[in-house]
Amino acid sequence: MEKYMYIFLGGDPSHLSPDAQQAHIQKWYDWVQKLEKEKRYVGGEALLPGGKTITGPKKVITDGPFAESKEVVAGYFVVLAKDLNEAVEMAKECPDYGLNGIVEVREVMKFDNM
Repeated sequence: MEKYMYIFLGGDPSHLSPDAQQAHIQKWYDWVQKLEKEKRYVGGEALLPGGKTITGPKKVITDGPFAESKEVVAGYFVVLAKDLNEAVEMAKECPDYGLNGIVEVREVMKFDNM
């Protein structure tokens, strides 16, 4: 099994009613429990909006990313899968697609001798 990272973009549930938000959060808990039961879930966290961005050789610091952006990173998971195709199939269960969310699936690079 290899490690893959799911990078969750967009999928903001803040416009939903409180009951709908709670139901959406439950879908996330259910998905994590399923991945844990399958011994696929390594870890992950949701990220708060905002923060700072540091760019370039001069290390310019700016505010952002901003929650209004469709591509703001909302969180990440690390999962185990046999290959990229399996990781993609597993990612299709993400609850945020109904909220126009995006999941970027990336293999975690291994560094030998470190």
